[in-house]
Order: sequence, then C-alpha cells, then structure tokens
Amino acid sequence: MSYLYKHTKMKIVTLHNRINIDQLFNHLQERLNPLFKEQRQSDLDFEIKKAGDAIEISHPEIYGDEVLFRIEIKGADLNITRSEHYVDDVNSLTVESILNDLFKDVSGTEGTDLLQEG
Repeated sequence: MSYLYKHTKMKIVTLHNRINIDQLFNHLQERLNPLFKEQRQSDLDFEIKKAGDAIEISHPEIYGDEVLFRIEIKGADLNITRSEHYVDDVNSLTVESILNDLFKDVSGTEGTDLLQEG
C-alpha cells in the first residue's frame, strides 16, 4: 500500500535504466545538498532518509513535520509525491529541479520520461 499524505501532488517518472532504492538514496545523499547550495547560494541542508522502501526529503527547521518529497521505485517508474503546501516554494522548486537532473544522471544516458503529473 502506498503512503499518502493529506495534501500531496504526484509525479511519475520512467527510468530507462532500472535502479534500486539504495543506488538512488546514495546518489541523492551525495549530490542533492551540494547542488542545492550551489544553485541557491544557501547553506540549507535537506534531510534525505530512507523510510522503508522509499526516500523522504525534508527540512524540519523550515517545514516542520512536512515531508517535501517522497520517492518510491515501482519497477521502471519513480513515484514522486510532493507536499502540496510547498509547490510554489522556491526551495522546493529548486530541489525538484535538481531531483529531475539527478534522476537522469542515475538512469544513465537514456534518461527519463515524465509519465504523469497531478
């Protein structure tokens, strides 16, 4: 059963090369915060943690208990759930842009396709 938030937006991205949750987690741990700091010229560090078979990205000091992004791998698809409360937040938008690039990196030269957003 999928983890659902009260207020969420879902995006499904297809990876052309399958990966596992540990590969994705390690890649995000290594790259997300440095890229965010570079793009936003900010010292913010987001928490990136595994929660079962998913990855959650949050920043409790700014967003409280709210998880900004929850990422699950379902076969060749990444199911990305994001908090509806922060879809227009500049930090959240920056993280989403970086995630899209990191998904392409980890998927290899073939890249990704956006299947659905809603």
